[in-house]
Amino acid sequence: MSIETRAGAERSAPYPTIAARPRTPRLGVTVVADLVDAIVRGDLAPGTSLPPEAVLCEQFGVSRTVIRESVKRLEEKGLVTVAQGRGTQVLGAESWNMVDGTVLSALVANDATLGILDDLSVVRASLEGVIARDAAARRSDEELERLREALQLMRDTIDDEPAFNAADVVFHATVGEMSTNRLAVNLVNILFGQARESARFHLHSRLETTLEEHEHVFAAIEAGDPDAAEQSMRSHIADAWERRRPPSPKR
Repeated sequence: MSIETRAGAERSAPYPTIAARPRTPRLGVTVVADLVDAIVRGDLAPGTSLPPEAVLCEQFGVSRTVIRESVKRLEEKGLVTVAQGRGTQVLGAESWNMVDGTVLSALVANDATLGILDDLSVVRASLEGVIARDAAARRSDEELERLREALQLMRDTIDDEPAFNAADVVFHATVGEMSTNRLAVNLVNILFGQARESARFHLHSRLETTLEEHEHVFAAIEAGDPDAAEQSMRSHIADAWERRRPPSPKR
C-alpha cells in the first residue's frame, strides 16, 4: 500500500473527533490543550491509541510537525506513551502529571462531581498550614507590619466582595513571603490559580466569617505560635471551601 493510499485510509477510519478551539499563532499550545481536554474527558480513553498523524492534521488544520511536537508535550505530561509499532497510546489518570498547568486546568474544567476541587482544597490546606507555621516561626517586625496592612485592607473592603477577595489574595501572598518554603508556596500558587479558574469556586462566601478566620491566622503568627498558626490556616482553608462549595453529588 502506498503512503498516499494508507493516509487516505487512515483519514476515512472512524476516529473520534476532537473538539478544537479556534487556532491562534501558538498552534502547538492550543492543540496540546485540546488533546489534554479530550483525554481528561474520556473522549480518548486509557489504552486506546491517538488517531494517526494524518487524521490529527486534518482535524486541527495543522502540519505534521505541530502534531509531533504536541504529542511530545503529551508524553512529557504523562498522558500518552509512544511505543514502536503500536502508535501513541493513552495512559490512565494514575500516570498524569496533575500539577501540570494544562492538565490541572482540564481536570478542574471537567470536574463534574467537584472531586478535584475537593482534593485541591485538602492539599492546599496542608501546604498553607505548613507555610503559616513557618511564617510564625520566622516572622520579623517588618513582615508582621506588612501582614497587618494586608489584614486591614480586608477589613476596609468588607462591603466590596471583589476588593475583599483581592485583599484576601494579598494576605495569603504575604504569609507565603514570610515563609522560606518556596516549593510549598509555588505549589499553592499553581493549585489555587487553577481553582480560581472555576466559576464554581467563586460562589458567595460569608465575608465576615472569612475575615474572622484571617484575624485568627494573623494573631497566631504575631504571637509566634507555629502550632496555632498552622491549625488556624488549615481550618480556614477547609471551612472556606465548605462555605462556597455548591451542592453536588459526593464521590
